[in-house]
Amino acid sequence: MGMRIVFMGTPEFAVASLKALVASNQDVVGVITAPDRPQGRGKKVGVSAVKAFALLNELTVLQPDNLKDGSFINELLALKADLQIVVAFRMLPEIIWSMPKLGTFNLHASLLPQYRGAAPINWALINGEIETGITTFFLDKKIDTGKIILQEKEVIQEDDDFGTLYGKLMVKGAALILKTIALIENGQAAPLSQNDENQNPSAPKIFKKDCEINWDQEADRVYNFVRGMSPYPTAWCHLNHEILKIFHVNKMTTRNLASGKFESDGKNYLHFGTQTTDLAITSLQLQGKKRMTIEEFLRGYHMS
Repeated sequence: MGMRIVFMGTPEFAVASLKALVASNQDVVGVITAPDRPQGRGKKVGVSAVKAFALLNELTVLQPDNLKDGSFINELLALKADLQIVVAFRMLPEIIWSMPKLGTFNLHASLLPQYRGAAPINWALINGEIETGITTFFLDKKIDTGKIILQEKEVIQEDDDFGTLYGKLMVKGAALILKTIALIENGQAAPLSQNDENQNPSAPKIFKKDCEINWDQEADRVYNFVRGMSPYPTAWCHLNHEILKIFHVNKMTTRNLASGKFESDGKNYLHFGTQTTDLAITSLQLQGKKRMTIEEFLRGYHMS
């Protein structure tokens, strides 16, 4: 075994990186993840995706409520990590990220310094970017500002949405984690300061109120907004005073409807108007129902 590594992460995105560490026989001496929480409609207590994987692989798991708690800090010190790796976790206090002798590095799903923040994949799509990527960087006192170790680019395809791009960056990120570890272990890492000379787009956390579709925009902007939210946290609008989640739309070449107005034949199509051309809804979900194709939806929904 080489370096002693502590891994920190919570969602599925982080599991791919932890899985790569285990598969490559890295010495993962501890896994830090979120406490168990009530989940879903039934509010049953569930474990994070990272914890589930860690337990299956008999890894030591710590789940602090408070990262500054003295007992947690002592438990972390006892693991004697040479290096800490963070993927989709939370902001760490300096006492934590400065603990290992080789530092703590983070995997971020953008080409920093672009899209610092909680939702870089969503915002890259919403803003119509044609390229994004992943970055490993050493943590410092500010969020997503530390020195960059490695970056790799990823082309955003026209039909990519949050779900597909999330999957691509998750896999690519796991591989970049291993490359970063090799550089650090061999003393070859040459971290570079981030360039803040330009106005870089940010990636703030997205709340439900931010997901409402504004049809009074160009069709391309609405299209990008929908795919940037699909399948999570999901763009929505009102249809006959009901909330309609929209997962996918197709661009059209004509404009027959005013912005926000809709029409349907009640069987095969539902179109909404924008500032420019209309958009055809192809995948959607009425509140309280399951996700459906437009044909499935219209078979059971009577347009007024």
